[in-house]
Amino acid sequence: MNKILKVLARQVFDSRGNPTVEAEIFTKRNSARAICPSGASTGTYEAFEKRDKNNKKYLGKSVFNAVHLINTKIAKTLKGQNIHNQERIDALLINLDGTPQKKNLGANAMLAVSMAAKKLSAIVKKKPLYQTFLVKNNYKLPYPLMNIINGGAHANNGLRIQEFMIRPDCAKNFAEAMRVCFVVIKNLYELIKKKGLSISVGDEGGFAPMINSNNQALDLIVSAIKKSGFKNGKDISICLDVAANELFKKNKYSIHSKKYVTVEKSIKEYIKIIKKYKIKSIEDPFEENDWNSWNKLMKSVNKIQIVGDDLYVTNLQRLKIGFLNLSSNSILIKLNQIGTVSETLDVIKFAQAIGFKTIISHRSGDSEDTFIADLAVGTNSNQIKTGSLARSERVAKYNQLIRIEEQLGKKAKMNKI
Repeated sequence: MNKILKVLARQVFDSRGNPTVEAEIFTKRNSARAICPSGASTGTYEAFEKRDKNNKKYLGKSVFNAVHLINTKIAKTLKGQNIHNQERIDALLINLDGTPQKKNLGANAMLAVSMAAKKLSAIVKKKPLYQTFLVKNNYKLPYPLMNIINGGAHANNGLRIQEFMIRPDCAKNFAEAMRVCFVVIKNLYELIKKKGLSISVGDEGGFAPMINSNNQALDLIVSAIKKSGFKNGKDISICLDVAANELFKKNKYSIHSKKYVTVEKSIKEYIKIIKKYKIKSIEDPFEENDWNSWNKLMKSVNKIQIVGDDLYVTNLQRLKIGFLNLSSNSILIKLNQIGTVSETLDVIKFAQAIGFKTIISHRSGDSEDTFIADLAVGTNSNQIKTGSLARSERVAKYNQLIRIEEQLGKKAKMNKI
């Protein structure tokens, strides 16, 4: 009953309308499927995404080759394997690929299969998915890092910073966290509309008004928080994803304006906006290989969550370097950056062992798949980043967390931040 009978893949579409991989795994009585997400702002060291660059019918973005590899090589390798042995399944995938960055099979092919296997194991065990990861009891809900204004690679405006987010620190439960974010977003909508700016949204559901000043975006958010009856820096924290890889040239950065300035000046500007806007979290403040600048920022600020995304790409070896270098105190976790569930869990375990906060994250090209919501609860991760309260592929994850909180009942608690 626990043996894999068949592995099947198909090309489906993500939230940006681009092709992606869906894998489905079957045992004798059950099946489960999973969809691999895709990023726009990607780190150099991320696992390889296999696309059919020569297929002009799909503008070089199709994934038929990855699908074919699942339906042939991967299916043959996994047939007969125990669905509950996730480490064995993932090890077979890693060995079959044989490259550090998953260039032969493609991380998109491998991850879709790995996630589907994890889901199917939970179904066969008749357990909720969140109960099959690292935590065995005392499950906690993560605080949402909710994207409310999009810039950078996620929007067609002039904002340098890629994501402006809010974290509802005053919330005592997840349902209340969602209510707080909902109220702020609705008030932000009215403020943007009143200024005659576009209320269209970016890739991750945050508003994408045609403004080009980080401070203008931050002022709008502070006003929305105040209008909603909350206190900035106490009830709600403003958090940023800078995505500095996109803003780096010749050892200088254009984070705070279009002008490229030194690291020292960039840090001074960070300190200014941290104080002015009571910012509590900054993701990817510097470029992915600029270890010294990360260290300088860590030494220059207190009680700020400094999050490595492109810096670590959910890679254990890079996380170890960052830990020794004192580069950050938190890590963003993206399954498709590394390519398998087991490797992702290894990174989470190590990060938590060294005292890092773990933040489970979606990608800008995502899907209706809610795997990361269960992953956040099942790994005791402090926060989750899955976009705004717009676009159903983002909201699906929040809705799943609401369901999990309901299932847990009186046992449900919010995590520490």
